[in-house]
Amino acid sequence: SEGAMMDNRFATALVIACVLSLISTIYMAASIGTDFWYEYHTLSPAENVSEAGRSIWEEFVSKDADEKTYTDALFRCNGTVGLWRRCITVPKNSHWYSPPETDMTTNCISFSLSDQFVEKYIEPGNHNSGTDLNRTYLWRLQFLLPFVSIGLMCFGALIGLCACACRSLYPAIATGVLHFLAGLCTLGLVGCYVAGIELLHRKLPLPEDVKGEFGWSFCLACVSAPLQFMAAALFIWAARTNRKEFTLLKAYRVA
Repeated sequence: SEGAMMDNRFATALVIACVLSLISTIYMAASIGTDFWYEYHTLSPAENVSEAGRSIWEEFVSKDADEKTYTDALFRCNGTVGLWRRCITVPKNSHWYSPPETDMTTNCISFSLSDQFVEKYIEPGNHNSGTDLNRTYLWRLQFLLPFVSIGLMCFGALIGLCACACRSLYPAIATGVLHFLAGLCTLGLVGCYVAGIELLHRKLPLPEDVKGEFGWSFCLACVSAPLQFMAAALFIWAARTNRKEFTLLKAYRVA
C-alpha cells in the first residue's frame, strides 16, 4: 500500500504539472496571436480622425510607414499594438466630413518579417540619427522569445509522452528543465516588451489627451511565466523524489 500511495502522489503531481503546462501554452499562443499588448486611449479620437483621417490611414498602412508615422497614428486613433500587428480605430464612413458620432471600425496591419528585424533609430523616423541598438535588439528579442518558449514546452511535452510510453519517470526531469527554460524565455519577453515601450515613450512622449496602458495580451504572457515555473517544479520534484524512494525501496528489499 505504501508503494501505491507513493505512485498516487507522483501521478497527481504529474497530472497537475501537465495541466499547468497546457494552460500556459494556450495563454502563450493566445498572447502571441492577439493585438492587445499595449493600448492607447485617445480622449478625442473621432474629431481627430475627421480632420485628417484619410491621410492618417493611408500613412498608417503604407509600406514606407516609419516608426514615428505609425506611432503618431496609434496615439491619435485609439491604437492597439501586438507582437505581430498594429491597429487603429477610424470612422466606418468613408466620408471623413461626416459628424464625429459615426460608427467606428478597427483596422489592423501586420508587421512584416522585415519590420520585425528593421533597425530602430535614435530619433524615431529620422534615418540620419543613427541606430538605437538597445531598442533594435529589444524588439528582435520580443519577437523571437515567445517562439523559443513555446518550442521548449512542445519539446518538453514530447519527452513527457516518451516517458509515459517507457513507464519511466526519469525523463520528467528533462521536461521540468525545459519548462524552466521556457519560463525564463517568457520572463525575458515580458521584460523586453516593457523596456521597449518605456524607451519608445521617452523618444515619443504621449500627447496630453492620450493614455497608454498594457493590455490583456501582455497580461496573458505575464501569467504564463509563473505557470511554466510551477509545472517545471512539479515535474522535477516528482522525478527526483521518485528516484530517491525507489533507491530506498531497493535497499530495503535487499536488506
